Parts: sequence; structure tokens; C-alpha cells
Amino acid sequence: NKETSRIHTSYNQAVTATGRLSSTNPNLQNIPVRDALGKPIRAAFVASDAEHTLVAADYSQIELRLMAHLSGDEALIEAFKQGEDIHAATAARLYNKGVAEVSSDERRSAKTANFGIMYGISSFGLSQRLKIGRGEAKKIIEDYFANFPAISSYIEDTLTAARENGYVETIFGRKRYLPDINSRNATVRALAERNAINAPIQGTSADIIKLAMIKTDKRIRQEGLQSRMILQIHDELVFDAVVTEVDTLKNIVTEEMENVIKLSVPLTIECNHGKNWLEAH
Repeated sequence: NKETSRIHTSYNQAVTATGRLSSTNPNLQNIPVRDALGKPIRAAFVASDAEHTLVAADYSQIELRLMAHLSGDEALIEAFKQGEDIHAATAARLYNKGVAEVSSDERRSAKTANFGIMYGISSFGLSQRLKIGRGEAKKIIEDYFANFPAISSYIEDTLTAARENGYVETIFGRKRYLPDINSRNATVRALAERNAINAPIQGTSADIIKLAMIKTDKRIRQEGLQSRMILQIHDELVFDAVVTEVDTLKNIVTEEMENVIKLSVPLTIECNHGKNWLEAH
């Protein structure tokens, strides 16, 4: 931008089927953070001047927390309430051992299963991701549902309602229509079924972050802060913060993001700051 000498993205409200904001021209939601290429790119995003720093606040495992809430699964809810490492806790149940005894490979398998189940993953899909045999993947999924029976019931109930109604809903009542949910084409129907399972979770997550943006921005302005929200990346908000306001801003952001909605599990965020986006993440 010639006036500000900064890059500005455009956010689109009605592009994604899940209700998430999408970012274009340029897409700032698609910049990697974990790989070797992404890190120096993240480091190139800096605060506006020496008197400012970047603050990044990210919901912790929000979709898994929503799965726990929507399904009402007692084991998953209890694990979140106790602040456990949820993937290690899942692995402990899957492999029938103590959390301290879980290996890194077992935790990785449980993590893939945790997220995969939300997207209606098949035994073939899980075997591909974990690079294991299809039979072993099938057993992991079967063991998962045996240990978290309410999740299995939630998925079946969601699919039944979707077939009857032709749509699914977020917690806030926003609908996602699924015209192919009763299709005779198995491939087309399977995609609609995966969307039916995931849309209430990912859609509610999208609703929550939007409400958090509104509430946080309102508080910042009410309290007369000069810090401003500058980016939304799915479950993360980034602020250009006045250095002297960082502690106050973090308190506001934490209060507003964690209390947008009361669920059966706590919503928690990780909030950090740094001179660039890599340091703040």
C-alpha cells in the first residue's frame, strides 16, 4: 500500500463452506510456521516500529475441545479438564498403558487418529498418513471408538440428522447444507458424510474466533489502548501492540478469547509476543 508502505490482505466473509474467513491478495493464512522455509518468512513480518511488538494469541486444540463438548465423551472431557496432554492421554487409552509409558510413535498415532476421526478418516486414509498396514489402521479406529464410545454415537447421530434434514448446524445455529448426503454415488456421498461430521466442529470454531475478534476489538477500544488487531489466521489472532500495553493487551485477549462461550471443557489460548511473527508464535 503506497500510503502505509505495508502489505494488507483482504478477508472474505462468504467464501469458505465452513464459515472461516479466507485471506487473499496475498493469502496470509497460508504461510507455514514449522518447516525450514516458513520460519524465515514468518520472521519477515515485523511490528510497525520500535515502540511496537507483535502479540499472537492462538486457541489450543479448539476443534478437539469442540469434539469433546459436542459428543459429551466423558473420558475426553475429563482429560481436557485435568489439563492433560490430550494426544498422550488418547494413546494411553488406545494402548492400555499409563500416560508416562506412551512412546512418541504411539502419541503420534493417537494425534493423527484424534484429528482424523473429526474428518471422517477411513482405515485406508489413516494407513496412508501413518504409513502402516490397513489392518493395523482399522484396529486403531476400532479401538478409538471402543475407548471413546460417545464420539462414535455423535458421528452416527450427526449423519442420521444430516440425511434427514439435508444440513448440519454449528452450536450457534449456522447451517451447512449437504445436497449430496443421500447421493447414490458412493464417492460423492462419502465426501458429504465427512463434511457432515466435521462442519459442526470446524464451523463452530469459525463462529467462536469471529465472536472473539469482535469482543476483543471492542475491549481494546473501550479501554483506550492504541494496540490493534492486524491478522486472523484460523484459530490465531495477531496484534500490533504498543510495547507498554503488552501485559494489559494479553490480559484482555485471554479474557475475551477464553470466555466467548461456556463449554463442558475449558477454552484455552497460548499468547506470546516478539518483534516478529516467528518470535511471537
